[in-house]
Amino acid sequence: MESGDEINICSDNEVNDYYGEDANNTDGNYDSLIKEEDSMDSDSDSPVAKKRPRLEGPPDRNYTVLKQSDIRERQENTIAEVATVLSVSKAVATVLLCHYNWSAGKVHEAWFSDEDRVRKNLGLLPIIEFPLDSTEVKCGICFDLFPTRDEIVSAACGHPYCVECFRGYIRTSINDGPGCLMLRCPDLSCSAVVDRDMVNSLVFEEEKQKYSTYLYRSYVEENKKIKWCPGPGCEQAIEFDDYQGWDVTCACDFSFCWNCVEDAHRPVDCETVANWIGKDHDESETKTWILAQTKPCPKCAKPIEKNAGCMHMTCNPPCNHQFCWTCLGDWRKHRKCNGYKEDKEKEVKKAKRHVKKYNHYYERWAANNLSRQKAVSDLRSVITEQIEKLGEMHGKTQFQLGFILEAWQQIVECRRVLKWTYAYGYYLPRGEKAKKLLFEFLQGEAEAGLERLHEYAEKEVRQFLKDPEGSVNFEEFELKLKSLTGITKNYFEKLVRALENGLSEVQTFIESWNCDLCTFANSWKNVTCEMCQKDQ
Repeated sequence: MESGDEINICSDNEVNDYYGEDANNTDGNYDSLIKEEDSMDSDSDSPVAKKRPRLEGPPDRNYTVLKQSDIRERQENTIAEVATVLSVSKAVATVLLCHYNWSAGKVHEAWFSDEDRVRKNLGLLPIIEFPLDSTEVKCGICFDLFPTRDEIVSAACGHPYCVECFRGYIRTSINDGPGCLMLRCPDLSCSAVVDRDMVNSLVFEEEKQKYSTYLYRSYVEENKKIKWCPGPGCEQAIEFDDYQGWDVTCACDFSFCWNCVEDAHRPVDCETVANWIGKDHDESETKTWILAQTKPCPKCAKPIEKNAGCMHMTCNPPCNHQFCWTCLGDWRKHRKCNGYKEDKEKEVKKAKRHVKKYNHYYERWAANNLSRQKAVSDLRSVITEQIEKLGEMHGKTQFQLGFILEAWQQIVECRRVLKWTYAYGYYLPRGEKAKKLLFEFLQGEAEAGLERLHEYAEKEVRQFLKDPEGSVNFEEFELKLKSLTGITKNYFEKLVRALENGLSEVQTFIESWNCDLCTFANSWKNVTCEMCQKDQ
């Protein structure tokens, strides 16, 4: 007899683009855990099966990298433009632009359509002065009486507050967050706006800086055409000019998708990436593994892993329930359980198949992700150290050694593309056998080419640094590395185009095969090339 091992479950809650063209389930019903496997058998439920938007790379850069100084300059120019056109102060222009998401066009349209309505909605009220004969004024917050109006301030509405109370009100709002940009009069019945000029006249330098930062960041965060670069420690932004492909590269060398702000993932679309990342963080994969490798105790429903040979199981304390591992029946009443139950066996097999498939694609996705990170590190080493050393050893200029840099840039980019093709492959519908065959052929050719390039670039550069008079002279090394770089680039161009077109070339692929020697397109009926007689 053996004791089951209880399983504790916890949730795990620089380069440009080269390509232009349930544990409580005691009745054994686990349908909810493997429903995704069923959905992937259907073409209509797969993101890959749907018509993919084309993600074509731009021939020219279709975005602009904005530094902090660029953002502030644009913001001040927009404020000045609106203030001039509408004949209002810059403070009022700022209020209008904050409300209309920093679109001068929307401000002009709304203002000239109905100025009174805009003023009323945004609290831009006519200025009300205190009565000249007023001797004492009561603060609307602390209710103290003040003998002179010099100690009292108010928004355009005229509601009086002492300087200290109004300053405290503004400081609290600034410390609460960006909502202070549309601050209103403290009187709950009043909608008068507290503008930038009043804020700056009352608060101290620390709060001024916070307010200025909120205003500065709102220009990006409220603008539909500008987004912050998500690169570590980067404070620059990207302005997207026109759709020709979502992948962008910031001046900090961080590449990302402008649409979903994930790492650059061309040729895979954003929906597939979202599903893949969600799956990576989702507890459902853990649950599926539990189904395939464990069984729930029939009494307390905790998952039990079998760790010895016999079928007599005893759950951990305090449950201590004894049951049969095979049928989950009470051991005290157990006689035999050799009868075949088809449905339950199918569910377990399906769950195991799902886990195996996910592991296959995830392991390769993760391996290429790590390989890309190492390649990025190697690329930095090439730029900062190896190019200089090789130049001194062989009397070459940095320009003449640029082919090494180009090779490593190609490696980094290809690793990124290859990584995401595994996410693409995971979501290919099981029924699309021809597309799967074409996809794996193109992916395999590209991957093999990349491995040849990556290995040669790594080993041969090191060899030249250690032994400049090695078996291969530098001219031969240059020629071969350039050749491998070009071949790998061609392989990946072909792969990227095919995936962006939804593998529409599948019919041509089915009807013919290309000879490795002469590239002649042969019918699949032929096992020998008609042109050069080479076997397939």
